[in-house]
Amino acid sequence: MVPPANFASASVVRGADVVASPWKNGGGLTHEIAVYPQGAGFDEFVWRVSVADVERSGPFSRFSGIDRTLVLLSGAGMLLADERGMAQTALSEPFAFARFAGELVVNAELLDGPTRDFNLMVRRSEASGTVELWRAGDEHRLDADAALVFCAEGMVDLTVAGVEPVRLTAMDSLHLDRPRGLSCIVSGEGTALAVGIRYFDRRVDKT
Repeated sequence: MVPPANFASASVVRGADVVASPWKNGGGLTHEIAVYPQGAGFDEFVWRVSVADVERSGPFSRFSGIDRTLVLLSGAGMLLADERGMAQTALSEPFAFARFAGELVVNAELLDGPTRDFNLMVRRSEASGTVELWRAGDEHRLDADAALVFCAEGMVDLTVAGVEPVRLTAMDSLHLDRPRGLSCIVSGEGTALAVGIRYFDRRVDKT
């Protein structure tokens, strides 16, 4: 790919190449889709995108200074509550969203067996992040310091200005560095999640 002026680089990460590792609290497995800076650990990242397999009820790992967004990918879902059982949020429908601060004590009660969820974590002192649900027939605009389109189920075809057409299947993702006002058309029978990251100081190379 030869990038035009309105983005710096584009790459595809296939699900088969994503490696699973234990959660920070050891309560399940996390599949790291992307992390920035590249290679950053749990205490160092500016943002991180992952998919988690939740095998049993229990508390989420705590991440001070991190804003989290969860999206239910599969399974019956879970009920999220604080340590007093208050502020309950049910993720019980496919692609239901939950957002919360990483330093909070949040317990997850599985509703009917293991689940899988999509997880965006952003260090709030350095960046902000959004997650959008995309389906076939949609046309969107990518305008961020970093963007990622993740195939959550089925198959999606992405037509992005300046990029060769991309076909993603479940767990594949398209990564774009500094997309500036790019049109992206989604086709296929699948569902995608699109992440947009903006750095507060506008630097794009923080390493």
